Amino acid sequence: MYGLEAIPRPLIFGCAGLVLHSEERELFADANPYGFILFDRNINNPSQVRLLVNELRSAVRRPDAPVLVDQEGGRVARLGPPYWRQPPAAAELVSQLGNNIEKACQVIFINSQIIAHELSELHITVDCMPVLDLATTVGHQVIGERAYGEVPARVAEFGRAACSGLLNGGVLPVIKHIPGHGRAASDSHVSLPFVQAKWEDLAQTDFLPFRALSDMPMAMTAHVVFTAIDPKRPATTSPLVVADVIRGEIGFEGLLMTDDICMSALEGSPIERAEAALAAGCDVVLHCNGQLNEMIEIADCVGAMAKLSWERARRAAGYQDERVSPIDLAAAKQELARLLA
Repeated sequence: MYGLEAIPRPLIFGCAGLVLHSEERELFADANPYGFILFDRNINNPSQVRLLVNELRSAVRRPDAPVLVDQEGGRVARLGPPYWRQPPAAAELVSQLGNNIEKACQVIFINSQIIAHELSELHITVDCMPVLDLATTVGHQVIGERAYGEVPARVAEFGRAACSGLLNGGVLPVIKHIPGHGRAASDSHVSLPFVQAKWEDLAQTDFLPFRALSDMPMAMTAHVVFTAIDPKRPATTSPLVVADVIRGEIGFEGLLMTDDICMSALEGSPIERAEAALAAGCDVVLHCNGQLNEMIEIADCVGAMAKLSWERARRAAGYQDERVSPIDLAAAKQELARLLA
């Protein structure tokens, strides 16, 4: 364990391209962010990705610094052909198996195992999945095929299978978007959604999958206003939602990260967004666009992770170590194909 002086800042940063520029390397060395996240702009081929991941960790002098990616499947998959398999979307996996819940869970588990193997080969340690948001008739298609369905209990079962597959392959899952994005009628990348549902209704539906998986190591917030709880602030920057719903009603005790604070749902400067999220009770701020000037400004205004947040981060790392087992990749792919056939 690192000494107090080495506790990182509560930040997860993106970078601009396929390799680190000298200015980025200098910033990361000085700022010591908790971790990093990769996007399409950072991915070309396996050798390049491994080199970039190693560069990021070398910059902060922490070989275990988390490196994240969004590898859900379907349209949200940063890794794809020709070097990597194109994983199916959540809805596609479930729809092919009808009401056979046991078989669907088996398929989801194996699919996640394969994803974890591919990420581990690149030294990526965190996958921002599964999506536990419910599929709803009023929800925007920004969730769409990413959701496992509309029945909360089944979404919880499928989400559990996805998490187990990732953990079995040595990759930490991030349940998202807590406490639920499924009812949001607009895309939070573009504008701030408002959900008018009553707390009682949300507790029996949207919150349920997150409550069922509240033991998971990491979660990502929703940039969504729940008017019955906090009529003005989205979950990401709402002390009420974080304390009363995420930590209270849902009972999540793991590391809570924001969704990307660069998204248009949030107001204010990047610094104001980051400070508001941390003040609300988020453990870590996710800043994804790779803009150097914004990252410098945020790092200058944010101190080291709070003691409790650092403890949650360390627990999350330990959660990963307990569940890793080897996989026969060829056999897993054959079994997945057989089950889907």
